[in-house]
Amino acid sequence: MKPLTDPDDISVELSKRRTGMSFQRTRMSSDRTLMSVIRTSLSLISFGFTIFQFFQHLTEANALAGSSQAARRFGLALVLLGVGMLIVGIAYQVAFMLGLRHERRDMAEADLLHAESHFPASFTLVTAILLLIIGLLAIGSLGFKFGPFN
Repeated sequence: MKPLTDPDDISVELSKRRTGMSFQRTRMSSDRTLMSVIRTSLSLISFGFTIFQFFQHLTEANALAGSSQAARRFGLALVLLGVGMLIVGIAYQVAFMLGLRHERRDMAEADLLHAESHFPASFTLVTAILLLIIGLLAIGSLGFKFGPFN
């Protein structure tokens, strides 16, 4: 690459770099949004699972007079809500990142930014998918009496 001496060339080069960095900041912001969805989903799933298990153990120990079906359904509903929220968060993240990559590719083809750096795989997305699998196993255990949590 030849040295830049023309002020217009320098300005264009700086603009390309800023645009590339803005794409990286947007990608990281999207990951932070998914992390907040993970945090909320994890709270719902774990709280629902705990409520379900707590009332199940009280019923088995005959320490609870009457039926604990309402509490068990509430616990299952919290787990379902957490898993549903996680599914929506993952779908949003994937759609947003595909759109961002498409926009970035179009801008690179128009020579509006450098396209040397690539978006790395999102560790946050991998974590969200693993949590989704755990949540689905929890639903299987709570609702259908199978899985590792039974």
